[in-house]
Amino acid sequence: NGEEEPDEDNCMVVYSSSQCPEYVHTTVAQCLGVPEHNIRVVTRRVGGGFGGKAIKSMPVATACALAADRLRRPVRIYLNRKTDMMMAGGRHPMKITYSVGFKSDGKITALQLVILIDAGMSPDVSSIMPMGIVGALKKYDWGALSFDIKLCKTNLPSKSAMRAPGDVQGSFIAEAVIENVASILSMEVDTVRHINLHTPNSLDLFYHHSAGETEEYTLPSLWDKLAMSSSYSQRIEIVKDFNRRNKWHKRGISRVPIVHEVSVIRAPGKVSILSDGSIVVEVGGIELGQGLWTKVKQMAAYALSLIQCEGMVNLLDKVRVIQSDTLSLIQGGLTAGSTTSESCCQAVQLCCSVLVERLTSLKQRLQQKMGSVKWEMLIRQAYMESVNLSASSLYVPDFASMRYLNHGAAVSEVEINLLTGSTTILRTDIVYDCGQSLNPAVDLGQIEGAFVQGIGFFMLEEYTSNSEGMVLADSTWSYKIPTVDTIPKQFNVEILNSGQHKKRVLSSKASGEPPLLLAVSVHCATRAAIKEARKQLQCWSKQLISILG
Repeated sequence: NGEEEPDEDNCMVVYSSSQCPEYVHTTVAQCLGVPEHNIRVVTRRVGGGFGGKAIKSMPVATACALAADRLRRPVRIYLNRKTDMMMAGGRHPMKITYSVGFKSDGKITALQLVILIDAGMSPDVSSIMPMGIVGALKKYDWGALSFDIKLCKTNLPSKSAMRAPGDVQGSFIAEAVIENVASILSMEVDTVRHINLHTPNSLDLFYHHSAGETEEYTLPSLWDKLAMSSSYSQRIEIVKDFNRRNKWHKRGISRVPIVHEVSVIRAPGKVSILSDGSIVVEVGGIELGQGLWTKVKQMAAYALSLIQCEGMVNLLDKVRVIQSDTLSLIQGGLTAGSTTSESCCQAVQLCCSVLVERLTSLKQRLQQKMGSVKWEMLIRQAYMESVNLSASSLYVPDFASMRYLNHGAAVSEVEINLLTGSTTILRTDIVYDCGQSLNPAVDLGQIEGAFVQGIGFFMLEEYTSNSEGMVLADSTWSYKIPTVDTIPKQFNVEILNSGQHKKRVLSSKASGEPPLLLAVSVHCATRAAIKEARKQLQCWSKQLISILG
């Protein structure tokens, strides 16, 4: 949705639900033919973005601005759900052809892929897909990896970014190859997965600029830890026994890893301390429900508390994060890729460091006179002495630390009803490396939410269209999303605090998109259950043939 109000001096105030107000700002200015300083874009928050509100929100905001400019009165456009879903375009359909070489023990030596991606009638965000696909594919040591990925222009609607675009498809492709190899060799899939996990040396070859130090590669320990905490070996035997005893219900269990590469983005920040000691913070990132403002408030309170005054116990309550304003804080960039929270926190930390430095000498002088100094007293005195209590920064990550890897693993167990086709997720266990989490409660919610959203992609999503390319899945009547009965009956998530990471923001790591890729474990477990059902059917066929023979 969007709302525009004409302002004085031929200016325009734009209220847009966008993940990237900076792009909206530039686009609206170009459309109206005015300098960018005549446009102000305000975004309070976005009620869930996941990539779709990065690009697709701009045509709505621009059309609204054009109408407001011509009519010289406020204009609001709000899309209903049907129109919104028709515009979204859906994920990218693909055709994947591959050749794989492997040894008798399951070790893969070479993989060659040809991938055709239906990008629709215009590029939109399709250019990011190949990088995401390859990044997720590289979670296994393929030996030699060769790929040819083409974006195909078709006469269908253009496609959208959707949480972990390309990565989620790449993860699925990798698991499909692994399962095919295991099937040909008549080996357990988990054995083939394990033998093809990266060593520190192969990880460095596949992820040269983002592998980090050897001790940062926590996947092998996660893999073993998950096996213990989920009782994986014992449950495999229980599942086999269940399948032997039940004709019309079959179970499957699967354990999968992820190695997810993310890029830290630049982020501006501004921190101001008001005369009563309250604090106002601005950041370039947009609150999408990912807990960005919560982490930013925590960072501001933590960084300013280093001044060590009395009465700072409740400093968090004095911090307020305000809406994004493209004239107040420029170069906000795009809120995407799971790293905006940590970038904004780093920008805020830089601002607070400047403020602490400005206040330190004043605090020391007051301490010499009075013994103890309260926060409010320090700020009042700073105002009286004209100390600058507003600081701005632009955090730009070093090239060496711009990219890094996230690690995690999941075990999922499902049961299928062969008569009705219904699938029940009995249990999921996840172990995910968050570094030193900035807020474990927020990160836990992100991991759980991403996983359930991933279940929707792997198990429920069907984005149908008619012969003319018009989207048919345009409402919740025809497009089924995960519901309360989709969630695993038993859902265990463990956050691994893996120690110090000097190049990360307070040693933290991303938690937004990577866990979504772990939902492929549900799909793999379902396929394992179906495989058991087909074995039973083949057995029945042989028995029938022997009887008739």
